[in-house]
Amino acid sequence: MSVLILGVGNILLSDEGLGVRVVERLKESYIFPENVKLLDGGTLGIDLLYFLEGVDRLIIIDAIIGGKAPGTVYKLSGEEVEAYFKRKVSVHEVGIQEVLGIAKLTGKYPKEVTVIGMEPQSLDISLELSPKIKENLEKLIQEVIKQLESWDIGVRHVDERTSHSL
Repeated sequence: MSVLILGVGNILLSDEGLGVRVVERLKESYIFPENVKLLDGGTLGIDLLYFLEGVDRLIIIDAIIGGKAPGTVYKLSGEEVEAYFKRKVSVHEVGIQEVLGIAKLTGKYPKEVTVIGMEPQSLDISLELSPKIKENLEKLIQEVIKQLESWDIGVRHVDERTSHSL
């Protein structure tokens, strides 16, 4: 079973880039089995189709405007994913909607797609995440880890590797 963890967003617009920032943190802090790939999808749009080839399960990490308090974590699956992308309007989001649509038409759509995200606090021009998002980022990371565990995929924290290597 091939799994792709895809972080999307524009890192130039503060919290809009939280998907990319989560993938960076996951790469730094965790060790994944060989069948799990992590990708900074940034704002690649249609070019992401290439990376879906052979993927069975996909986790998309993104800023989600759902009308709740900044820092609220969201998890969408099944039909919720399609409904979510139908109402999104930023450049990278339309790209993902197109990628998933083409993937369906060409038989490349993963067996399971989950979107995990967080309500942004700021979409202003900045390379930094807002304080509220930084404060809650670990909750989002743990939601990604829980999703992997629900698929029977074990993930180890980097500290576990170093403590066992003595």
